[in-house]
Amino acid sequence: MKAKITASLLSLAIAASAVIVPLPAAAEGSFTDAQKQEMHTIIRDYMLENPTLLNEMITKLQAAEQAQQEEMAQAAISANKDRIFRSPEDVVLGNPEGSVTMVEFFDYNCGYCKRAVTEVLRLAEEDKDLRIVLKEFPILSEGSVIAAHAALAARKQNKYEELHLALMATQGSIDGQEKVLEVAKEAGLDVDKLKADMDADRAASDKVIDETRELAQTLGINGTPAFIIDDTVVPGAAPYDQLVSVVKGVRDGGGCKFC
Repeated sequence: MKAKITASLLSLAIAASAVIVPLPAAAEGSFTDAQKQEMHTIIRDYMLENPTLLNEMITKLQAAEQAQQEEMAQAAISANKDRIFRSPEDVVLGNPEGSVTMVEFFDYNCGYCKRAVTEVLRLAEEDKDLRIVLKEFPILSEGSVIAAHAALAARKQNKYEELHLALMATQGSIDGQEKVLEVAKEAGLDVDKLKADMDADRAASDKVIDETRELAQTLGINGTPAFIIDDTVVPGAAPYDQLVSVVKGVRDGGGCKFC
């Protein structure tokens, strides 16, 4: 980490020299080696006398990179808004007619996703005008994939939410079908029907999962959980207050652009 920071500072120092003494390419060859050395010494002395300059440059660089990332994310969301917010395969919680939609990409073996459930349920309870879309994004293990297949199959029993919450409440790793079926039974599902539906619908659920993975890649999402609220990507297990703030910002800004 120290080497990385040093390299960054060196790059910024070189950039600073270009800002302090900008030289046209045509004019650079007109200086003697002695003159160039003198200019380098002046720049070095200036930067040593003004060490906060590097902090200012780092802050400005970070802000520019963040703005560029946000711009790219918004362009990707705009181009894929129907797939993100209105896929016919979406599972919707909260108010299906809500004025603002929050999308969550999750994995049943993701500890942070399990913690985030509390925040998502609280949002659904306290904001009656919020539509919540769940995207099955199993990336951590084969057990995650099996759990996603089971959750999608549970829709045939109108028990998706029950199994989803039960899987999220499961302590430890969900490592295979036996564990998934055990959780499903405890959640009140018909396990024999669930197994049959998982087998019968495997190709369809594979397609749903593959489309979600491809969408995540397009959006630059490579971890779970990840939330999308209109034109904003919120990575990681965002605290409740942050999610509320983003939703409020959408409403205060005139409503959804894409959701």
